[in-house]
Amino acid sequence: MLKRLSISAAILATMTAPAFAHLNPAEHGSFMSGLTHPLSGADHMLAMIAVGLWAAQIGGKARWTLPAAFISVMAIGFILALVGTPLPFVEPGTLASVIGLGLLVALAVRVPVAASAAIVGVFALFHGHAHGGELGMATATSFGLGFVVATALLHAFGVGIGMFVGGRNQIVTRLLGAATALGGTALIVG
Repeated sequence: MLKRLSISAAILATMTAPAFAHLNPAEHGSFMSGLTHPLSGADHMLAMIAVGLWAAQIGGKARWTLPAAFISVMAIGFILALVGTPLPFVEPGTLASVIGLGLLVALAVRVPVAASAAIVGVFALFHGHAHGGELGMATATSFGLGFVVATALLHAFGVGIGMFVGGRNQIVTRLLGAATALGGTALIVG
């Protein structure tokens, strides 16, 4: 168990570097850019993995419903940004999602699946808007598909960790949630 905890802590520690996901819009546009975009920022990685961890903690249909809700609402936020619909507090909302989702995992919060989906949906709107706000319309489709795939993979990674580690010891999953919340706090002050 100590070995798994150490490996998990090391993985999360590497993800708490400052967020570099928000690069020059001219560098965006391809499927590959969209695929790597969520992987290049700690804020996105931590939040998306935390969605998977929380989904695994809740169990049952939440394992699919929470990631699907996040991806769906993230796509809506992306489209809203592309068409110029403003959303206040996008960056603070994105950072708050890291802390909030981390705390939900750390505290092993259990609410009905529909409420859980609504919570992750609110956070997803900020993530999607942040992605769409950095991109011109010309290449939105390929970029959008790339970041949807990356998001799904990060959610699956979180669900996998949650089922593997959490199935054996819920304390490890909760510690990963606490580390995520601390990582989000570090992004705010860093």
